[in-house]
Amino acid sequence: MKTGPKVAMSRLVAVLVSFWLAGMAAAQDFSGLARVDGRASQLTQERRGTVTLDLALSQGVPWRVFQLDTPKRLVLDFREIDWTGFSAQDLGSVEGVQEIRFGQFRPGWSRMILLLDAPLAVARAGMVVNEETGTAGLNIELLPVDAETYAEGTGAPNDPRWDLPEPTVPVGQGREDRPAWAPVVIVLDPGHGGIDPGAQRGGVLEKDLMLQFAREIRDTLRRSGNFEVILTRDDDVFVSLERRVSIAHEVQADLFISLHADALQQGHASGATVYVLADEASDKASAILAQRHDRADILAGIDLTGAEDEVADVLLDLARLETQPRTQLLATSLVEALDEAAGPLNRKPLRVAGFSVLKAADVPSVLIEVGFLSSDRDFALLQDPNWRAAVAGGLRDGLQLWIGEDKVLRDLVRQ
Repeated sequence: MKTGPKVAMSRLVAVLVSFWLAGMAAAQDFSGLARVDGRASQLTQERRGTVTLDLALSQGVPWRVFQLDTPKRLVLDFREIDWTGFSAQDLGSVEGVQEIRFGQFRPGWSRMILLLDAPLAVARAGMVVNEETGTAGLNIELLPVDAETYAEGTGAPNDPRWDLPEPTVPVGQGREDRPAWAPVVIVLDPGHGGIDPGAQRGGVLEKDLMLQFAREIRDTLRRSGNFEVILTRDDDVFVSLERRVSIAHEVQADLFISLHADALQQGHASGATVYVLADEASDKASAILAQRHDRADILAGIDLTGAEDEVADVLLDLARLETQPRTQLLATSLVEALDEAAGPLNRKPLRVAGFSVLKAADVPSVLIEVGFLSSDRDFALLQDPNWRAAVAGGLRDGLQLWIGEDKVLRDLVRQ
């Protein structure tokens, strides 16, 4: 019998229909979000290698399942679930399942990812709803298969009701056409979000810290009266790297700033660091950070098949010839202002690496590691509102310095 997500997906239609019929028959009030009961949920494995996932839910919800390759992943999408109190440790561990992630994927929808280190394909998937209580049980059975059979059954379904919006670049008023008095449009990008928590330490999540900080920076910049600020996310939701770059194009941004606070297991990195895009990283630590950031899309269940386009890359490189000196000037201005306002910075505060989120070819883009959660000093500072206010003020001053210098530079280029 051939196994794979196509078999499971064909059964999902009947499952979803039966859920709605059962819900109507029971006349339950499903106004609250469904919760996962960790005590009644489990991940088990039989001797022949079959892996079974059982999730106990407080109520039935619409859902779907599919699988992806390179790396091998099982993806479960749900109408939004409240994960409060649930931990991946509640499920236990089995051979073949390397890591489990879960969280909000997009507004109104949640996702669970099982990162597999063996070819385990969906053989059976179903949800049963108790008509009397409204509680539900989701059962997924995975069978060991060969790598070829697994690959044949993979691929993300195309359904706009579930999927992330497609990145678009609408035709609108360009930056050059805006009047001189118009505010500078900045896209602030709080790193990670939703199913992707980023770095963690002592219950503090990078995604939460950076969202809070981005809001504070937005308020500081708006009060100056010179900036229009757009956040790539203003909630705890997942935003793909491609979508973050697309937002900068959609709003005709003058510049793009991504905010992070990573953790490094090796070395003793501390202090703010400003990154600009480059094919080769300036050091090993920078290369590790760039790989980790790009891997976030994979671990969130994004299908990146066919994402590379060599012809497009050549055209983008040509566009970056004009943007690169402006980006370098932006990074230098920010480093100087941050050092004066809230230093000390990292011992090498200006670095380069291949962060995908910086690949908007026509928009000066930088990534700021505000600090490192792995550093005791930075960990304390990142949670200090007074220090964050000083950093926000430094960013404002650096941006205002860059605006004047950038205008002079662009006028020289045009002559």
